[in-house]
Amino acid sequence: MTMMTLIPSRRVLNDAFPGLAVSVLVAVTAQFLSEHYGAPAMLLALLLGLALNFLAEPGSRTAPGIEFTARSVLRLGVALLGARISVELLAELGGPAIALMVAGVVLTILFALAASRLVGRGWRFALLTGGSVAICGASAAMAIAAVLPRHRKSERDLVFTVLSVTVLSTVAMVLYPMLADAFGFTARDSGVFLGGTIHDVAQVVGAGFSISEESGETATLVKLIRVSMLAPVVLCFSLAIRARGLTGEAGEGGGEGGGGKAPPLLPGFVIGFLALAGLNSFGLIPAPVADLAAGLSRWALLVSIAAVGIKTSLGKMLEVGGGAIALIVAETVFLGVFVVAGLHLLG
Repeated sequence: MTMMTLIPSRRVLNDAFPGLAVSVLVAVTAQFLSEHYGAPAMLLALLLGLALNFLAEPGSRTAPGIEFTARSVLRLGVALLGARISVELLAELGGPAIALMVAGVVLTILFALAASRLVGRGWRFALLTGGSVAICGASAAMAIAAVLPRHRKSERDLVFTVLSVTVLSTVAMVLYPMLADAFGFTARDSGVFLGGTIHDVAQVVGAGFSISEESGETATLVKLIRVSMLAPVVLCFSLAIRARGLTGEAGEGGGEGGGGKAPPLLPGFVIGFLALAGLNSFGLIPAPVADLAAGLSRWALLVSIAAVGIKTSLGKMLEVGGGAIALIVAETVFLGVFVVAGLHLLG
């Protein structure tokens, strides 16, 4: 995949328009409800999409556009995230805190791979859930799903992961500030704790500023450090899958099989992410443009998750089982315990 694949042809856009328009409408509705009732927009877009699954049935006018939105618009949204990342951002946090965040990401993913065997899940499900918990929630889940070899339950697993991390983030937004107070953290350490453990950016901001302005700014900075790990992790996943020839799973238990398609060596959206991060590091992206890119990224991800919800049958999603729920909760707890332990060790 090259960067040119992020720019569809006119014919593709014409075929995609009905489904794209439906996805945008769902996203706008979710945003409206979020602003008026306080629920996460990503969660609302997903739930509204699930209720419209009939629009994705084969042969419908909206099906091609929904497929296009769930894949291409998603990649555009992830690529635009790079405009918020810079070397200066990394340097501002300091070496020890950055090392703690990097270690948390790596160890959470390794924990997911190990724990997934205990609940009978495959390596792809482990990478999907572990990466989303470790990095940036729903955004990471969608980016990782884009490079994993596809199989018949790919959409179900993605929707489950997005739904789970969004719900867990909302719970953490309420619970974690109280835990930070119970642990006796300073304002800065509270920010590191919240930014290093909560999955989605919006909930990190909400939790951080509920404590203090310093905690909120630190939490946001730490969270963006985790977001910056998205491109390297996705690239590592892609390289590892290609190197080992892992292209499919035989079934729920995760046995390796044929049937899937290996991801590209360097996905176009990863190139876009890295290019924008590089430009931003050299100060070539003005702040208003970076803010615009961040806003466009958020909307692209919201629209694409609405499309993913539309594509997914709620009945099939319920087949995921208790083991999968236990796995993603265990990953969340592992990351939280690790960050708290790291903060105590760093003093």
